[in-house]
Amino acid sequence: MKNFFKNKKVIITGHTGFKGSWLALWLNYMGAKVMGISINYPTEPSNFKALKIENKINHKILDVRNYKEISKQIFKFKPDYLFHLAAEAIVQKSYQDPKKTWETNTLGTINILETLKNYKKNIIAIIITSDKVYKNTETSKGYKENDRLGSFDPYSASKASADLAVQSYIESFFKKKKNIRIAIARAGNVIGGGDWSTGRLIPDCVRQWSKNKTVVLSNPKSTRPWQHVLDILRGYILLAISLKKNKSFNGEIFNFGPKKEKNVKEFQVINIVKKMKDSWKKAKWKVKKNRNFFESKLLQLDSKKANKKLNWQCLLNLKQSIHFTLDWYKTYYKRSQNIFEFSINQIKQYEKITKQ
Repeated sequence: MKNFFKNKKVIITGHTGFKGSWLALWLNYMGAKVMGISINYPTEPSNFKALKIENKINHKILDVRNYKEISKQIFKFKPDYLFHLAAEAIVQKSYQDPKKTWETNTLGTINILETLKNYKKNIIAIIITSDKVYKNTETSKGYKENDRLGSFDPYSASKASADLAVQSYIESFFKKKKNIRIAIARAGNVIGGGDWSTGRLIPDCVRQWSKNKTVVLSNPKSTRPWQHVLDILRGYILLAISLKKNKSFNGEIFNFGPKKEKNVKEFQVINIVKKMKDSWKKAKWKVKKNRNFFESKLLQLDSKKANKKLNWQCLLNLKQSIHFTLDWYKTYYKRSQNIFEFSINQIKQYEKITKQ
């Protein structure tokens, strides 16, 4: 993967977010020329700021809802690859400001698509939506790429609409354009060092535990396809490479989720927290139900398509993912090592696992 992206021009929207900052770091490490486009720093602390990579990439503060400026920057930079991650990604925030959520997630994605529609250079575009685009019936079978879309909360519904918009543009415009190849990636709940979002399990836990406080669990039996950020990003990268090498991948959709465990309870919030206590000895929690907004309890993905066509699977099991994640946070809080170097070392450690 490293040699493939050397000197290639890559745009990442949402590069100051959790996944976006890790992707910017990894691609920069691979030798890519990266431009990042984001409206702001979505959290404080910020993984992007902690990594101090602003001067290592072409860093742009820009709202994805601004079609004129988005188009201008993309046409000017002339990217070979584009990863669209920019989104309002927190379910709870989507209830607080549904209008902004819809504008960012759906119309923001359409602005990217409209820009690509007029783009003349060859480009590979990976549009990241979400595992929450599926019409969730709380089934344990795992959703496949052709299952029904649609959900209730503003975040899930707006991402499902963005997903449908991409599919519409693919069929209506991009299959006729030989210079553009585009694919959709749907991923599950991602964990890893540097996530400071509110309303997410591990960030909320380490934020409270670092102050020796008790974390409140509102949905202890909720089940999610937890997986490490490097596993997911490797999936996005492999999809981009495959799309470049093989035009038959154009217009395809891929799920990226962990291996299905026999014991679904292993992925429940309460059991994740218990596993975290093995590495964070002073961990404390209590259960308090939050009935102010709806959130699904069970959500699993079927990733057989990515396994078969991309030769992708999660290489880190749940225990390893939690270990990688908490090691990062402990290093950050102790200030015992430069977090940029520590993050690069985690990438190198992960690359060794891929070779094995």
